[in-house]
Amino acid sequence: MIAISLDDGAIALLIFLGALLLDYLLGDPWHWLHPVQVMGWVISAYTETALRLTQSPRWLRWLGVGLTLLMVLGSGAIAWGMIALGGWIHPGVGAAIAIILLASCLAGRSLRRAAEDVLTPILNGDVPAARQRLQNYVGRDTDHLTEPEILRAILETVAENTVDGVTAPLFYGIVGSIVSPGGAAVVALAYKSVSTLDSMVGYKRPPYIDIGWCSARTEDVLTWLPCRLTVLTIALLSGHPHRLWGQCGQEARLDPSPNSGWSECAYALALGVELGGINTYQGVVTEKPRLGKPDRPITASVVQEALGLTRRLLVWGALVGVWWIWARYRPG
Repeated sequence: MIAISLDDGAIALLIFLGALLLDYLLGDPWHWLHPVQVMGWVISAYTETALRLTQSPRWLRWLGVGLTLLMVLGSGAIAWGMIALGGWIHPGVGAAIAIILLASCLAGRSLRRAAEDVLTPILNGDVPAARQRLQNYVGRDTDHLTEPEILRAILETVAENTVDGVTAPLFYGIVGSIVSPGGAAVVALAYKSVSTLDSMVGYKRPPYIDIGWCSARTEDVLTWLPCRLTVLTIALLSGHPHRLWGQCGQEARLDPSPNSGWSECAYALALGVELGGINTYQGVVTEKPRLGKPDRPITASVVQEALGLTRRLLVWGALVGVWWIWARYRPG
């Protein structure tokens, strides 16, 4: 048997590229246990207990801080422990665990699969089936959406979740890889815990206003830089970087979110469509800022273009990651 010895740089690249390949090939199979599911169980149990214990806004905020720290430090520590244990058994086992954990943080294939799942009945003229499938992926009410509204919802989901589910985890995976070979999975999973927290309790309505305050603010801060880098890349890919960046700076501030407005605006401008408008959440009508320009209607082909843009962002992010990791570990 031939023993193959890899240096830290090779291991870091193996983990990084292996995770990208695994996400591309498999995504997140529905029947497999996913780290986000485990995070969700912990968040739900903690939140329900906290809300039973007190209704004091002050104490709920402190409990929210505790929840954020628990999820970030706990997720990172568990990932580190699993990789270390696997490495103790065999270096290849540790690397394999790191690849699986990092791949679980990336949602490139899952995002594409979700969009195409809703697009399929649209292309077949079955709007009711598209409404039913859409409710698996968005928080808005879908019962009465028209075909153009369904297509807008898909495109907004792609535009927003590309940052949360693709480029931001990729960014933190690169950061972690620079720290240590297995650090990509540790740092990316810690970020994923914050993203999961924000999606579950980071609401500006009862009963989550106070307990979700810390997680929402933490997610805003951690996503700020990856979001801007994503928009900058879209601007460069558009061929009109100065114009697109400038328009995003003007229009994105209309959105209450410091990040989703930027990503949605960038996609809208790059594709020549308008996003935002009237949505209904649990019967409550909400009007989101209109971003971009309606130079053309949102069609199934436009959604496919958006998915293509997400793939290009992922490829460029992967190339940057490989370069940074190589530069970090190269001899001398």
